[in-house]
Amino acid sequence: MASQEDFLQYQAPTNPHPYLLNVEKAEGLYIYTTDGKRYMDMIAGVSVNNIGHRHPKVVDAIKCQVDQYLHVMVYGEFIQEAPVAFSKKLASMLPASLNCVYSVNSGTEANEAALKLAKRITGRSQLLAFKGSYHGNTHGSLSVSANESKKIPFKPLLPDVHFLEHNDMAALQYITEKTAGVILETVQGDAGVRVSSPEFLHALRQRCNEVGAQLIFDEIQCGMGRTGKMFAFEHSGVVPDILTLGKALGGGLPIGALVSSYENMQLFTHDPMLGHITTFGGNPVIAASALATLNVFEEDIDFVEVERLGQLLEDLISQNPEILAIRRIGMMFAFDMASAERVTKVVLKCLEEGLISFWFLSHPYSFRLSPPVNITENQIRKAADIILNAIAMTR
Repeated sequence: MASQEDFLQYQAPTNPHPYLLNVEKAEGLYIYTTDGKRYMDMIAGVSVNNIGHRHPKVVDAIKCQVDQYLHVMVYGEFIQEAPVAFSKKLASMLPASLNCVYSVNSGTEANEAALKLAKRITGRSQLLAFKGSYHGNTHGSLSVSANESKKIPFKPLLPDVHFLEHNDMAALQYITEKTAGVILETVQGDAGVRVSSPEFLHALRQRCNEVGAQLIFDEIQCGMGRTGKMFAFEHSGVVPDILTLGKALGGGLPIGALVSSYENMQLFTHDPMLGHITTFGGNPVIAASALATLNVFEEDIDFVEVERLGQLLEDLISQNPEILAIRRIGMMFAFDMASAERVTKVVLKCLEEGLISFWFLSHPYSFRLSPPVNITENQIRKAADIILNAIAMTR
């Protein structure tokens, strides 16, 4: 059994205060630890387990593929059933212009590839992003993320990157014929669930069309049913030139995807050849898991019910006067409180009481929830009781 001491000694850390739950198993909404305790996972591994832990259809698909073969060749060389079927299925669920899928290893790699593709399509260098954005932690994706305190130790990053005000029509004038790409989270996650207005997205689409800039939607966190639709851009009807996905796409296994038109994707094949390359992208086991995940969403998820239960949880928690504001879309929540200290006390008390919530890197005055979208009403009510009691007990 892995010990806390071994974890702290041998596994490279990310922060000085990890949760340190010693996980034994996970199923549906719940994580079980080696001390016999059960936790409601109300963040779904930070928007990864959108259909819960170990969905049986996903597990069956993984087992079937493992019995056939694992990795056989780097991405793009061999015809393999699972990656091809996954790509075809994902394309079928998207608008006609998003018809070609490049599978990669993570969301941040998908964003790296998207930035490269925008430059390759346009022959331009300027990249524009938005204040409040978070697109990952590799050099390119960090360059287009807004939190300066996270970037300072690693500078210099990519040149010719500029940040615009989110949801500000006037800021769109800075998108010009010099702009290769504009990257936007359709719903900003790390900033505390900031929803892009439909009016802003339509104006952004029009401006990119006018100047020939590529519009990139990062739906790594807000896609895959999280907002009450399969993809968050469906709320506005605005279609990007390039879409990036990750997190929940793999059904619990690591994956990212870059999606654009067939014509755009051909540009990675020449001048230079191998314009983007990945060894483990399109791994057959992960592709099988992702395909099963897409099928679960198509066959089993009722988005009307997702919205109803999301509203129910919002209504229940909003009764507490310490909740100063709630930002929600679908099953993606930010709850504002008076201070970061207050948020920390509530999050830790929830953990003590058997419920996993979390905070935002760049918005410490809120705690976040992002439960599986197939959570039940009884589970919603139980979670709300725990959270309200945690608020009361930490006053």
